[in-house]
Amino acid sequence: MSTRSRAVLLSAMAAVSALTLSACGNGGTSGGGGNTNFVTGNNGIDTASRGKRAAAPDLSGRTIDGKNLDIADYRGKVVVVNVWGSWCGPCREEAQYFAKVSKAYEGKGVQFVGINTRDTSTTPAIAFEQEHGIGYPSLYDPTGKLMLRFEKGTLNPQLIPSTLVIDKDGKVAARALEALDDTALLKMVKPVLAEK
Repeated sequence: MSTRSRAVLLSAMAAVSALTLSACGNGGTSGGGGNTNFVTGNNGIDTASRGKRAAAPDLSGRTIDGKNLDIADYRGKVVVVNVWGSWCGPCREEAQYFAKVSKAYEGKGVQFVGINTRDTSTTPAIAFEQEHGIGYPSLYDPTGKLMLRFEKGTLNPQLIPSTLVIDKDGKVAARALEALDDTALLKMVKPVLAEK
């Protein structure tokens, strides 16, 4: 291999590495500009007090298995929205916890919904859900359009996985812009579920 070919190959590998790292983070609190009234806790979870929550945007479309889904149909329940991709290492790490908590809270006023992003087809997304025992639906959003519907500052499209908890009135109550385990996930869900 010539020196020039080697340099081109190394440059390409560095670019791919940089893109991979920027597209799949497991931490950070940057959500872009905009005042979303979130208060950052020391546990990596941001919350908004009940009177200062922004309404969740229209989150509807086709799921990875081709069905129609509209999150508005779950009004009256707490909705946990998890943004993930099959290509994302931290998403694979947290999937077991989301599967566990979603099963534990089935029929208890909580609905889990995924938003699969940046997968170029549904095939790897479906395989991911089967491998990790994910039983709840996921909207298919390969270009991230659904994420951009949120009020500026709510989500950072570069931080995958991200999780939002939408209250029973359809407003964004909490978010985490990092991978979660079951303990952290329940710290987000339980207070919102307890609201009357």
